[in-house]
Amino acid sequence: MRVELFDFDLPKERIALRPASPRDAARMLVVGRDELVDGQVSDLPRYLRSGDILVMNDTRVIPARLIGRRGDGKIEVTLHQQVDARTWKAFARPAKKLKVGSQISFADGLAAEVTVKGEGGEVTLSFNRSGAKLRAALEVAGVMPLPPYIASARAVDDQDRADYQTLYAAREGAVAAPTAGLHFTPHLLQAIDALGVKRVTITLHVGAGTFLPVKAEDTAEHKMHAEWGEVTAEVANTVNATRAAGGRVIAVGTTSLRLLESAADEAGRLHPYTGETAIFITPGYRFKIVDVLMTNFHLPRSTLFMLVSAFAGLERMQAAYAHAIADNYRFYSYGDACLLYREAA
Repeated sequence: MRVELFDFDLPKERIALRPASPRDAARMLVVGRDELVDGQVSDLPRYLRSGDILVMNDTRVIPARLIGRRGDGKIEVTLHQQVDARTWKAFARPAKKLKVGSQISFADGLAAEVTVKGEGGEVTLSFNRSGAKLRAALEVAGVMPLPPYIASARAVDDQDRADYQTLYAAREGAVAAPTAGLHFTPHLLQAIDALGVKRVTITLHVGAGTFLPVKAEDTAEHKMHAEWGEVTAEVANTVNATRAAGGRVIAVGTTSLRLLESAADEAGRLHPYTGETAIFITPGYRFKIVDVLMTNFHLPRSTLFMLVSAFAGLERMQAAYAHAIADNYRFYSYGDACLLYREAA
């Protein structure tokens, strides 16, 4: 498909630079099959029913943005995929100054060597620390990797260490937050539990590639960055039992949806899954397992806007985004949410 079909104009003032407080006070646009309904995230229980299952991504964001030096020059590095205990793939700026063997020094004695230089500013870095010691060094030397549209508008601060993390974040490894999950509060989770809705977590370590623009003119020419995920046997069994009993599968975030769809077979049965996924969902994709999707508002020409257009229908999403822009919804990672029902096959 032509990428230009997924383009739209968004005024800069619609980009949220801080989250709503409390988190579930954010607005939520419900995109039904026949109507658009304005509400708040705190209204979510109205759209759930006993027997449904909510699937959430429990990945935890690490302070993955580093400022270092190579000789007299400054190098900014954003980690995006772990290779092993001491090695990460990363995006570097300016990458043209780097070559294989280049040494980069960071704060607190942390250092890395460039072992591979790829395209588009991507490098592979081998650090002088590994495992828990590397994670501890990142806590000192790194900052939260806010998306470029926020980081370019204001400085990252200590508040972001809490704001850019879901309430249920548990497994370290993401370098971008699963942002639909940022809206949940203890009160909202209690209200969902009281309905008899099950909650399970899966893990997809979100990479910085999620913010990369689609530069190709046709979706068939775009290459996705792989991300590591895991669905346990226990979660797979719970989801399958829920579906067999007539419950709906509600994915919290596109990351949860992408992993669920990667782990499901053509009959809609979920299987245990551990490994990478580079699934790229565009209109025409046949969804196998997810019935409802809660997500934020996404960038124009992005793989995520393509995904929601595949899920709910391109024309419906174009209309929903036009409504959201006209009605002053807040966009992107710290912005408002929408609740999408899958378009009939």
